[in-house]
Amino acid sequence: MQKRRRFKQQLTLQDRLAAWSKEIHEQAAILPPGPERDALLKKARQADVASHLDDWAKSPGLQSPT
Repeated sequence: MQKRRRFKQQLTLQDRLAAWSKEIHEQAAILPPGPERDALLKKARQADVASHLDDWAKSPGLQSPT
């Protein structure tokens, strides 16, 4: 049985999502309008939504269903 390789993330999920989203927006800005640019912008929006969902899940106002 193989051992899993584990490592500690240097940046938080929020930071990694924000950096990835920024990088994709920069790549999309270079491209002309078209399907490739639309695909990159869609990925950036997904990263933004994931970031907001992570914020929401960690919010103190979130109550567990009982």
